[in-house]
Amino acid sequence: MEKLLEKGQGSAARILDKLPRIAQQQLSVALGFKHHFPDLHPFLKCLNAIQTKQGKTTLIGQDPEKSRYVFEQQMKSIVAKPTVVAHVEDIRLNLQNGLIFARHYHPAPKKKLPMIVFYHGGGFVVGSLETHDEACRLLAKHAQAQVLSIDYPLAPEASPAQLIQSCEDALAWVYQHRKQLNIYKDRIAVCGDSAGGNISAVIAQRTAGRAYAPSAQFLIYPAVDFKVTYSSFHLYKEGLVLTSEDIDNVREFYVHQHSVALDDPLISPMYGHLEKVAPAFVITAGHDVLHDEGELYSKKLKQAGVKVEYHEIKDQTHGFINLTPVHGAAKKHYIQMIKQFKVFWKKNHRHKI
Repeated sequence: MEKLLEKGQGSAARILDKLPRIAQQQLSVALGFKHHFPDLHPFLKCLNAIQTKQGKTTLIGQDPEKSRYVFEQQMKSIVAKPTVVAHVEDIRLNLQNGLIFARHYHPAPKKKLPMIVFYHGGGFVVGSLETHDEACRLLAKHAQAQVLSIDYPLAPEASPAQLIQSCEDALAWVYQHRKQLNIYKDRIAVCGDSAGGNISAVIAQRTAGRAYAPSAQFLIYPAVDFKVTYSSFHLYKEGLVLTSEDIDNVREFYVHQHSVALDDPLISPMYGHLEKVAPAFVITAGHDVLHDEGELYSKKLKQAGVKVEYHEIKDQTHGFINLTPVHGAAKKHYIQMIKQFKVFWKKNHRHKI
């Protein structure tokens, strides 16, 4: 099993996932998982132990190009059969600042449906339409909504101002094309995981009160504060998917190289204007350096009078929506929260005046 897993084969990971939890726990000990995380799913302990043995201790290393390639290959290695969505098409968006690509998912092409504009995670440095294809397929299927995944420009080549502007322009483009896209009423939401959650939160703030402001935001283990280090950072900074080294590298590529202040709302929505932003559905992973800031952000939104629903997925780590092809528990959690978001959005979305 260890040798199979070291090859990064999704089929081996799926076999591991089917073992009883007690067997997974024993295997994690044998593989050398040394951290005391009793509530963490033992399947994830095994995966992280293997990653450590392979020397893969960072998602975002000091070479952005290499990190992008490695992440793409890792995601390719675990995908089995993609979730079927009736219509999937790569399109080009001609925006004010140039051309960007996007992928459009429509579960019922002849029906008028809401739209979710999706920004992928990856620390603003890695990730693509491909790495989050399965996550978007599940989102489209179980939210019964269209999804437009945005291939935004990455750091360090793009500055935060350029990256966020592209993402905001993409949202405006969707609003401008709402009739052609057959979008249901005023139902355009933003969604993203990790860095994508950050982008969604920033854009919800920047567009508040504008015609193309989203009617809801779905924030999945979002990064929202570059300035403060929280307790969860110290608890989970080693041995899991996202490490302190990753955070350091993200800070270097996305913030320091572009001379942005750590508390600038452009990168840290914790310090932005929270009043009048779209209703927010916020998810954190129990074992994640970003856990505490995501939870605090949901509380601050609520204090600002924003409609909020918050959920903690206790047995998971950062990045679990990318593990749905090999980890049944992650897939179950993700589908459940998509369905809960669908209900929340329908109940709380804003009608444009």
